[in-house]
Amino acid sequence: MNDIRNQADQSNQRNTKQRQIILSELRMLFSHPTAKELYHIVRKRLPQISLGTIYRNLELLAQNKTIRKIEMGGLEARFDGNLKPHHHARCVECGAIDDLFDLPEDIVQQRTMNFDNYDVYGYRIDFYGLCPRCKSKRADSGDRQAH
Repeated sequence: MNDIRNQADQSNQRNTKQRQIILSELRMLFSHPTAKELYHIVRKRLPQISLGTIYRNLELLAQNKTIRKIEMGGLEARFDGNLKPHHHARCVECGAIDDLFDLPEDIVQQRTMNFDNYDVYGYRIDFYGLCPRCKSKRADSGDRQAH
């Protein structure tokens, strides 16, 4: 929790109990929830919280770089409490987002050296395809159709 207190102090934002609980719940998840999904989880601890409060706090936490906001191709934004360097893979069927940690960073860093007239501050690589669950479902339905 210290990082949220430090971030709140630096941005002149109050560190509220609601914000602490939102951050705590997000950091326990690996599913990269939408604001609505997180709202249903946080309501178990704070029944009176509104969806608007969830949205405002997630936006503030993302602006302060306490969490990561994931925006992929016009879909509803998702949020990630894990700030360790990593990339994401999105399932085109169910929309699940999974973390990818073991990508060779040196390949991307070498390519960014070739950008003329750019000061590159960062990058994001997103992959998309079928997650193992959807791939398995497709294989199962294909087996059934073949019989």
